[in-house]
Amino acid sequence: MDVLYPICCGLDVHKASITACLRRVGQRGRVTQETRTVGTTTAELLGLCDWLVAAGCTHVAMESTGVFWQPVCNLFEGHFHPVLVVNAQHVKAVPGRKTDTLDAEWLAQLLQHGLLRPSFVPPAPIRELREATRYRKQLIRARGDEANRIPKLLEAANLKLASVVTDILGVSGRAMLAAVVRGETDAAGLARLAKGRLRPKHAQLVAALTGRSTPVQRTLWGHQLTHVEFLDQAIAALDAVILALMTPYQPEADRLRTITGIEQRTAEPRIAELGVDMAQFPSDRHCAAWAGLCPGNHESAGKRKSGKTRKGSQWLRAASHTKSYLGAQYQDRPPAREETRDRRGVPQPPRDRLPPLQGRHHLPRPRP
Repeated sequence: MDVLYPICCGLDVHKASITACLRRVGQRGRVTQETRTVGTTTAELLGLCDWLVAAGCTHVAMESTGVFWQPVCNLFEGHFHPVLVVNAQHVKAVPGRKTDTLDAEWLAQLLQHGLLRPSFVPPAPIRELREATRYRKQLIRARGDEANRIPKLLEAANLKLASVVTDILGVSGRAMLAAVVRGETDAAGLARLAKGRLRPKHAQLVAALTGRSTPVQRTLWGHQLTHVEFLDQAIAALDAVILALMTPYQPEADRLRTITGIEQRTAEPRIAELGVDMAQFPSDRHCAAWAGLCPGNHESAGKRKSGKTRKGSQWLRAASHTKSYLGAQYQDRPPAREETRDRRGVPQPPRDRLPPLQGRHHLPRPRP
């Protein structure tokens, strides 16, 4: 096979160690290999980088699990072009001959002949935006989990506040809960804390707030309310950070917002996960396949074995769960039955055929 890169390196990256194989091809076609195992501290990674640069290495490929590839990629960017991060499933070695050294040698050999398919790694600014948007999503989920614990504990005390108040963490709900935490037991006094539209429901609130709470339950409510307030502040602070990181990409976000159902909050994770350079994907269908939002393809002997969607990006899937046209398209899937399993996934209508929807009342009703 043709040699594309005479001097290259394969890295098998782990949490505490990295096995590197430097592979050279001489003018007469003689292949030489040199293997080293180093740690993953910054000083050791810089030493590995200096060794490869001094050897004339031009291309580096690595396989890694989790996030262990990130520090290597951050330090090696600018010294080697490109730094390939490959999927371990695509470069499996022969069963029974699996060691870190053999993995590094196999990576270097495949890289030298151009047989590796790199994973999509966005530029450093997009990676920072991705970390911020993902962390914000995790905080929002944590906030939802904590908010769901409050009505469960209220039920244990036979306080039916959630049956009368739509949002128990609104202004009125928080005022009543804060009073309960302080030890207030007078249901009529608690009901008088209602604001706005809740005031006409005074009698219902009195009945709902008549219960028996223990000191332990009141302590738990206090911690839960404090935690929710902390998460609200953290999410607001992250919103400001993400807004600053989005400044260079605001024109692309504004363009995304022209799609019905996409707002600033839903455009940010899409840019964070996909970037703004669509040249990474040959077509929109390739992009949807990479995200795991289209049916899979498994055919053998003329029979379709399965059409289940691939794992893809859970963060892009989460961004599709919106009360919009795109969210309805995501949910409007046939049941997972044998005869329809090859049609699962998100429908991919042509871009120029999206209906000009103007409001939520035009959205297709999701199937149960």
